[in-house]
Amino acid sequence: MGRLQQTFGLTGEQREIIATVRAFVDREVLPVATELEHADAYPEEIVAGMRELGLFGLMIPEEHGGLGESLLTYALVVEELSRGWMSVSGIVNTHFIVAWMVVQHGTDAQRAHYLPRMAAGEVRGAFSMSEPECGSDVAALRTRAVPDGDDYLITGQKMWLTNGATSNLVATLVKTDPDAGHRGMSTFLVDKEPGFGEVAPGLTVPGKIEKMGYKGVDTTELLFDGYRIPAAQILGGTPGRGFYQMMDGVEVGRVNVAARACGVARRAYELAVEYARRRETFGKPIAEHQAVLFRLAEMATKVEAAHQMTVMAARRKDGGDRNDLEAGMAKYMAGEYCKEVVEDAFRIHGGYGYSKEYEIERLYREAPMLLIGEGTADIQKMIIGRRLLAAD
Repeated sequence: MGRLQQTFGLTGEQREIIATVRAFVDREVLPVATELEHADAYPEEIVAGMRELGLFGLMIPEEHGGLGESLLTYALVVEELSRGWMSVSGIVNTHFIVAWMVVQHGTDAQRAHYLPRMAAGEVRGAFSMSEPECGSDVAALRTRAVPDGDDYLITGQKMWLTNGATSNLVATLVKTDPDAGHRGMSTFLVDKEPGFGEVAPGLTVPGKIEKMGYKGVDTTELLFDGYRIPAAQILGGTPGRGFYQMMDGVEVGRVNVAARACGVARRAYELAVEYARRRETFGKPIAEHQAVLFRLAEMATKVEAAHQMTVMAARRKDGGDRNDLEAGMAKYMAGEYCKEVVEDAFRIHGGYGYSKEYEIERLYREAPMLLIGEGTADIQKMIIGRRLLAAD
């Protein structure tokens, strides 16, 4: 198994970071993940450990208190965290997207105000684009921000916020000019108190959305009712750029989801191999039966292919190029392969896979989220197809 998910060309510092995170996952995450997941409990101690490791500032520039690492390093860290428990990677993902957007698109004042505290994990970010009625059709969002002197008043309903309650900063996409299409959208940096209920005047987090999997991390709605916010909180200081800022964040977010799928698939493969080696039928371990051996070979190939595609997408973004094609391919392939690898591991476990005593049961409920997070498989195929035709 040691030959899988190797990444060539890493620096010594990158290898040290990955090894440190892997050891942290083995020591602090895997032993408690299933228990916490079944209880839908927020992993406070694990999050504290991630703060100590500096993971909340992994890609924030050093001048703002972060580690200044690449998207590739971040993707490999996410792979390791997801191997332990996918929800843990979700806690840092939306934070990372918001930090990325502030670094890339924020004003100097916004960077100086938020980034040092984000790097320390004192300010934790959430990312809000979706709404109950728009799904993948971002242009159909209804939340409005209306000018009022030097401020804006925001009214509307946002949906599917990861870290919606535990965050205290939300990058929120709203319409500031309903007649201007994509150019009429702006991203606001919304400060709030952590928790549920009214977290700021005119701003409410009504409660946690109950989910099939992806537990532990809170997923919420966000309700605006005349919420007053200064115009200076528009990301970049200029209205009308929000859609493009969000799409930039989504591109790196899709690399993250692909990396999560790689981590979950790797763990499912590990569990399948471990079980197949010790479970005996007809006088020998089931790993020695050709049907199981072939299944393991297919699983390992999918794990490796998804990893290499994810690495390629991350490296393209790190090189300064747009990576919507590669990120879409990576997210699509890794999500689909993760589902298949987890299901094959479930089959190898037989009846025991259906028991909550076995870890594969948790992975079986977590994998479907990766098919829809940061855009469904059909959306990825649409992006891929359009970019391929445009390239021709």
